[in-house]
Amino acid sequence: MSDLVLLAQGRMELLGLIRKSSNSAMLVEVRLGEDSAWAIYKPQEGERPLIDFRAGLHRRERAAYLLSECLGWGIVPATVVREDGPFGVGSLQLFVEHDPGEHYFTLYEGAPQTHDALRRIALFDCVANNADRKGGHVLRGSDGRVWGIDHGLCFAAESKLRTVVWDFGGEPVPEQLLHDIAPLADTAPPELADLLGAREVAALQERVRRLLEHPVLPVDRTGRRIPWPLL
Repeated sequence: MSDLVLLAQGRMELLGLIRKSSNSAMLVEVRLGEDSAWAIYKPQEGERPLIDFRAGLHRRERAAYLLSECLGWGIVPATVVREDGPFGVGSLQLFVEHDPGEHYFTLYEGAPQTHDALRRIALFDCVANNADRKGGHVLRGSDGRVWGIDHGLCFAAESKLRTVVWDFGGEPVPEQLLHDIAPLADTAPPELADLLGAREVAALQERVRRLLEHPVLPVDRTGRRIPWPLL
């Protein structure tokens, strides 16, 4: 059974609240037949109102997964929108087994073999206009794979890039990654576009065009485009 089928159709049982989350996030177990998995449930009902993002951050969580998949990068764990969650509509994302002591900073400093994956996350955040890439939003799974999570503050039409991943700034974007993003300059996948506003889709395409014209990872010359807390 695929992870997406399990997440979309499985019965959800609440296991606990993720206490450090700024919006309500809950650990759940999802069961369908003989299959089960842990997942993170983020209901719209538990969102704090924001002045620069409209309600419904779960749609952006799903959109980030779709973007990752259409690029073929596999950065974001399987994510669906569930209308029938215990607290109403929200996103449901497969839980990644990982060492909580590892995060972006420990990987960058102590695991140079992950740098290609981290560089890909840096470009992903530029395309998605991620306004909240904290160090703890980068995980290394128990299998060694590097993941990015928490994408509710992505895809704004206005430039809002805030991230801790500035170590690759000024580097040329690898040719293969430019090849991967190039189709988005003209067309966004319909399911992705359906989750965002028309201005947000147009802005995504414009960001891709700029990267193709000037294929260099950005540099934060202000020193202020960093989320808080860092983890």
